[in-house]
Amino acid sequence: MQRFETYLQENLPKVSTFHPIYEDALGVMLLAGGKRFRPMLLLTIVDAYEPMLHGASLPVALAIEMLHTYSLIHDDLPAMDDSPLRRGHPTLHTRYDEVTAILAGDALNTDAFYTLSQAPLRDDVKMKLVELLARDGGGRGMVLGQAIDCYFENQPLSLEQVKTLHRNKTAKLIAVSMQMGAVIAQLPRSTQEDLYAFGLDLGLLFQIQDDIIDETQSEVEAGKPTQHDTDKNSFVNLLGLDESIREANSVAKDLQRRFEHFDKRLQNALQPLMNQYLYRHIKE
Repeated sequence: MQRFETYLQENLPKVSTFHPIYEDALGVMLLAGGKRFRPMLLLTIVDAYEPMLHGASLPVALAIEMLHTYSLIHDDLPAMDDSPLRRGHPTLHTRYDEVTAILAGDALNTDAFYTLSQAPLRDDVKMKLVELLARDGGGRGMVLGQAIDCYFENQPLSLEQVKTLHRNKTAKLIAVSMQMGAVIAQLPRSTQEDLYAFGLDLGLLFQIQDDIIDETQSEVEAGKPTQHDTDKNSFVNLLGLDESIREANSVAKDLQRRFEHFDKRLQNALQPLMNQYLYRHIKE
């Protein structure tokens, strides 16, 4: 984690320009913190099988974090969630202005792929990584989820539709982070597919957790506005708090069962992350 954080700080977007705030705007939300969950999943899988490729994988991990951060910047815009706070810091459109936030998000979206392209990995591996990240970060994944989320605000969806929304908006970027780690480590295709499927449900659990946090934590505890999702298709709005907790526990128990079928090397590597984001949801 610390190695990635250092790498991120040393490789923030640099643009020589007379624009007074442009360069700062590109980096400020990257520096605002966050769980770094997606890059850590990728790097942990690489470290489990090909630790010598850790350094070469850092640009790929950074690319994922850049793409994720762009999505948060745009998600917070007045046209979407109109949020004043993210990761405990003012959102970009409130710190600067809406135009700067839109353009900084656009830049991070595109620059993520430029950063990935500079990774010292084989060209065929990088081509596959670009394909996967574009697939799940774009119109067939994260953007689709955001479109459904915004269009159906104030229009209740079914449970399966809500799951489809959040599989796209949240889960696919988590899942593809695991798959991309497996691609770098040259794991068998079947293992790549198993990790992707696991990551989809892990991402769904991650979202249910986020909805529960929104309902139960203060703005200070969460680092962002809470109890503002009353018009959204969240799990808590659809199921209620108690049933959402039961749903989270059910997904977590299924993930635990599947996790125990991974090989021991992968289990040992991922165990700390699973302890943090999986097992704490299981309640007797």
